[in-house]
Amino acid sequence: MTAPAPRIRRSVGSLHLVLFCHPQFVRSQSMPRFAQMLKHAYEARGHRVELWAPRPRVFRMWPRGSFAKWAGYVDQYVIFPLEVRRALARSAPDTLFVFCDQALGPWVPLVRDRPHVVHVHDLLALRSALGEFPEHRTGLSGRIYQRYIRRGFAQARHFISVSRKTREDLHRFARVQALISEVVTHGLNYPYRPLEREVAGARLRAAGLSLPPPGFLLHVGGGQWYKNLPGIVRLYGAYARATPVPAPLWCVGPPPNAAVRAALDELPGAAAVQFLGRVESDVLEALYSSARVLLFPSLEEGFGWPLIEAQACGCPVITTDAAPMNEIAGPAALYLPRPLPGEDLRRWAAQGAASLATLLTESPDERRVRVESGCRWAQRFDHDRAIEGYLSVYRRALEMSACAPQIAPGLHDGSAS
Repeated sequence: MTAPAPRIRRSVGSLHLVLFCHPQFVRSQSMPRFAQMLKHAYEARGHRVELWAPRPRVFRMWPRGSFAKWAGYVDQYVIFPLEVRRALARSAPDTLFVFCDQALGPWVPLVRDRPHVVHVHDLLALRSALGEFPEHRTGLSGRIYQRYIRRGFAQARHFISVSRKTREDLHRFARVQALISEVVTHGLNYPYRPLEREVAGARLRAAGLSLPPPGFLLHVGGGQWYKNLPGIVRLYGAYARATPVPAPLWCVGPPPNAAVRAALDELPGAAAVQFLGRVESDVLEALYSSARVLLFPSLEEGFGWPLIEAQACGCPVITTDAAPMNEIAGPAALYLPRPLPGEDLRRWAAQGAASLATLLTESPDERRVRVESGCRWAQRFDHDRAIEGYLSVYRRALEMSACAPQIAPGLHDGSAS
């Protein structure tokens, strides 16, 4: 962490923002990208921005092995707070401290009496630690860690959630006492758009991918349990059994785990599933633009980026009829019920395969209407709109902090989405 520079005179309306973010040595990719996106967007608007994050002091000595996690914890929760306290003594009173992820909760008490805002992405790890998901059990150390995180961010008073469902979870499971609790949905972090078939095909060939004659189905996910990839594979298997020449399923994400491999073993001979690993945004845009449909029937989500990315590229979506998927995907998507805990996924997969067949056999006019509707819906998730929504909440948090003695705790239940 770099100590704050001496206070400087800023232009009227500009803010001094300190973004607390994950250290570079943790495995998260999306959260560091989110922090960098905020920094660039705010600086482009004339605001002064600093990134505060732990440096790998102890972790540098033990970057691998069983002690690596604990070395990282020492850097994050012992050394870093000492550095923050020294830096706070030199920071201006009107500095706003922004936590880019509620998982950084253990640091919130350091600035609970200073202007602050916490971005809340999803509470899935906390809900799992509280026993909410029979499909996924959290071990003892994970339960303790999530309670530690919750105890920290529950001391905050100003929150921005990425969806109404995430805000609902925040108040139900984290028991916060919020003065501000707004919903500002994400904006697309890449200018996704429909690509001409030739352009998309050229990008895919450059990435070593060739379009199969029947086209392909697409899934995009990180392999987490709630992405329901075993269910997706079984849905695809039911479709392949009923289709003379089934399109292959391409999965953007990590290699299959044991549960997914078990589902793959049940596929019929004509089925084909390919795991592509992680791809860059321009290749992902070509995949969305070329796919016949995105299969995204998650069990849970905090937001669900692929839902709007796909529709922005003209790709129809099949997802789950549950929040926040039906909140984010909108009216153009096709919805499946959420499989219940303990339910036989084969029966659910057969129902999903029937819906997939309906979508794949739509007439050209029907598909055009669906694609155009999805593209219009995706335009709601505008990058600049999201940034201005964040900044609006930031300014209110600063104003409320300035007159904090006159404000009684309560819940402001507005929405900036």
